[in-house]
Amino acid sequence: MHDAALAAKPATQTAAAPLLTVRDLNAWYGESHALHGVTFDVRPGEVVTLLGRNGAGKTTTLKAIMGILGKRTGSVTFEGKETIKLPARSIARQGIAYCPEERGIFSSLSVEENLMLPPQVKPGGMSVDRIFELFPNLKERLNSQGTKLSGGEQQMLAIGRILRTGAKTLLLDEPTEGLAPVIIQQIGKTIARLKQEGFTIVLVEQNFRFASTVADRHFVVEQGKVVDQILNDELDANIEKLHAYLGV
Repeated sequence: MHDAALAAKPATQTAAAPLLTVRDLNAWYGESHALHGVTFDVRPGEVVTLLGRNGAGKTTTLKAIMGILGKRTGSVTFEGKETIKLPARSIARQGIAYCPEERGIFSSLSVEENLMLPPQVKPGGMSVDRIFELFPNLKERLNSQGTKLSGGEQQMLAIGRILRTGAKTLLLDEPTEGLAPVIIQQIGKTIARLKQEGFTIVLVEQNFRFASTVADRHFVVEQGKVVDQILNDELDANIEKLHAYLGV
């Protein structure tokens, strides 16, 4: 799909102005050119997924939005402000938080110490009690070291940690990867609840069945570009095309 069509199509769905707008985003790992003009946007309170095969550029897109790659060009505007030349710490202070696939839990620290580690970047961060309401497991494991947590508990801690910072736009990279079905269901309920509370979420997922339970729109990434957009309520009608994109 042509970039202009990707940019224009969402505007026909609602009058809401985009919160996050990505245009012609290019990014490099050293000399390796990884993103080749990524274009999409996200409206306030929306959950969108980036779908695609391994190595398509989904995780790189999240890192480029956060400014944690060595080189990037193009445009990334958040709340109307251009961020392409800002360092990662300044982008975080705008209210954007990134939860990496590897979760980033410090094994030598307790759950409580991990939870309290990041600074608050904006007022209105979620209280610890509210985080425990979302993830009761964490309250039970408060004094446990990071190495003692299951994969699901680590993911809950990684999400809870960024909720405390005051960020209202979340970039979640493969939050269900390797987790048991019951934990995946809990993560899905949490994302739905955060959406109800006005959070905006960009979700990288391999599991498009899971993505279909939480997302409003899906952007398909291939070879470092967004090549298609599928509305969630049109997913069934496009399932064969999606299977072809994902190779499943």
